[in-house]
Amino acid sequence: MRIGELSRRTGVSVPTIKFYVREGLLPAGELTSPNQASYGEAHVRRLRLIRALLDVGGLSVAAIRGVVMAVDDPAQSVHEVLGAATGPMVPRYDREPGGGIEEARKGVAGLIAARGWQAHPSSPAAEALAVALVALDEVGHGQFVEVLDAYADAAEGVARADLDYVAHHVAREELVESAVVGTVLGDAIFSALRRLAHMDASDRMFGQAAEGGGAG
Repeated sequence: MRIGELSRRTGVSVPTIKFYVREGLLPAGELTSPNQASYGEAHVRRLRLIRALLDVGGLSVAAIRGVVMAVDDPAQSVHEVLGAATGPMVPRYDREPGGGIEEARKGVAGLIAARGWQAHPSSPAAEALAVALVALDEVGHGQFVEVLDAYADAAEGVARADLDYVAHHVAREELVESAVVGTVLGDAIFSALRRLAHMDASDRMFGQAAEGGGAG
C-alpha cells in the first residue's frame, strides 16, 4: 500500500508518518520508484504500537525509540521487551523526598526480599513506593505500612492477571502494545474497582448497612 492508504488505515497523518520514519520509530517503506514507497501490514502494526505508546502510555519519542529497538532485537527476551515498554511509565518525582527516605527505601527493600519478588530495590518502581511512603508519613499516616502486605497481595494477583492476558498474544509488538494499554487502562480499572469496593466497605462498616446489622 502507499503512504496515503497507510494513513487512512491507521488514522495517522502522512506528515506524522514521515516524522516517525525520520526519528527511527517506523521503518521506511520499500521503494518502488524514486518518489514512491510501498508499506505493508508490519507498518500498520508498528504505527498502532507507536500510537499506543504515545497516546496511552504517555511515552516520549526517545522512550518509544528505545521500546521499538527492543522489539526489533531478537536477542531481547519478552521479559526484557516488556520491561522496556512499561518501565518509562513508572512515576518520577521532581522534588526531593522527605528526610525519612532512606528508612523507607530499606522498608521497600525488605518487602521485596520478604515476598521473593524478582525486582531490584533501586528500580524506579521501588523508589516511587518509597517516596509515597514518606509522603504518607509526612501527613501523619506512617502506620499505613501495616496494610502494605495486603496491597502487595492484591498487586500480585493483578500482575498475574495482566500477564496472563498478555500471554495470549503471539507477536512481540502485540505483546508490548497489550502490556502498555493494559498497564495504563488496567490502573484506571483497578482504581475504579477500588472506589466501588470502598463504597461497599464504608457502608458495611460505617453506614446504613452497619446500623441495620446492629439493630438486628
